[in-house]
Amino acid sequence: MDPTMIAIGMLVIMLALIFLRMPIALAMGAVGAGGYMLLGSPASLLFYLDTAWVDKFMSYELAIVPLFILMGHIATRSGISASLFAASNAWIGHFRGGLAMAAVAGCAMFGSISGSSLATASTMARVALPEMRKHGYSGALSAGSLAAGGTLGILIPPSVVLIIYALLTEQNIVKLFLAATVPATMAVIGFCIAIAVFVRLFPDQGPDHAPVPFRQRIKAALGIWHIVGIFAVVLGGIYGGFFTPAEGASVGVVLTLVVGVATGGLRLKDLIASLIDTAAASAMIFAIVFGADLFNVALALSRMPTDIAAWFGQSGLSPMLVMLAIVVFYLIMGCVMDSLSMILLTVPVFFPTIMALDFGMTAEHTAMWFGIITLVVVEMGLITPPVGMNLFVISSMAKHIPLRAIFGGTIPFVISELIRVALLIAFPALSFWLVDLVAN
Repeated sequence: MDPTMIAIGMLVIMLALIFLRMPIALAMGAVGAGGYMLLGSPASLLFYLDTAWVDKFMSYELAIVPLFILMGHIATRSGISASLFAASNAWIGHFRGGLAMAAVAGCAMFGSISGSSLATASTMARVALPEMRKHGYSGALSAGSLAAGGTLGILIPPSVVLIIYALLTEQNIVKLFLAATVPATMAVIGFCIAIAVFVRLFPDQGPDHAPVPFRQRIKAALGIWHIVGIFAVVLGGIYGGFFTPAEGASVGVVLTLVVGVATGGLRLKDLIASLIDTAAASAMIFAIVFGADLFNVALALSRMPTDIAAWFGQSGLSPMLVMLAIVVFYLIMGCVMDSLSMILLTVPVFFPTIMALDFGMTAEHTAMWFGIITLVVVEMGLITPPVGMNLFVISSMAKHIPLRAIFGGTIPFVISELIRVALLIAFPALSFWLVDLVAN
């Protein structure tokens, strides 16, 4: 049988199984195993499986993932989110739409510790939703700002999905963390501008309220010194070369644990729950990683990714046109697939294609640029129907807000994201100039 037809059949069957609600790890793994046997032999599959588990899970880089997940769970259960929102609210909450902006700022700061979009959205929603409802904010703006703010966890370092991208493409994790800093800052600013424009068009959606006295603002700011310290030590230490990403993740876990215990927010049962949640989340991610690895190895045997890259390289199509087509594909798939699965499934196919095209940049710059754009577009999938995960996280915590209102509340933020994607495509240097600045 033609290897290309086998590869196409694998993709069709895998997508069908996912739509039939089979677990993604199982769907990719089972289809990958079947494709491997057809393209090779049952014996070659067994030989691959004999060493693949060890080779994949003994990876030094993959060890970072559970550490950052644990850091996020400890931070979540330590009550850190409340002080982050209080500090943001004290300084900008009195402006029209300020509470929504404070929620976005709080999400950005919490995302820098947790690295998870879903954890960021759910944790900040517990603190911010009651406050916004109390001050007369509409359900659409409240839910939309929290759902959008939650997406910042996928891009703001340390990001679990960014680490997975680095593993798939064999890129430097520290450089990718640096590369994500400017686009992540653009997201925070863009969301705040979207809120400001929205509340001026619809003043009743986000009313202002009395400002907090200056002394209380200072007190609120001082209340998050330990959080700022964790962020500075972990990322500053990694960027400065004082320790590796894995060592930085370990330091972050210890510091977050110390802060949680010292502030009285973390009890023994919370620590045990954090460890259990980390084990469950890590097992899920590792299962998806291995299933995707098996599927992608089978695709590689069919030479489909290589053939696609060669075809685009010889087609004469504009490289930017190819990039735009990939972005549109991600926007569509983001409506029906979760971010991690989409990264694991598509990057091994699209990355060789992008690297085969001439964008007028070095290979390293192209890899960073593509990675940032991919994460930004995948990030949008978290707030686009019908399977925007953050939308349903917020919906489960705000049952008084209709799902239609939540969907509508994300429109200003989706527009902001589209503008950000356009800027990143038009000005690729936004994705790597900070890396070059630090390197020089």
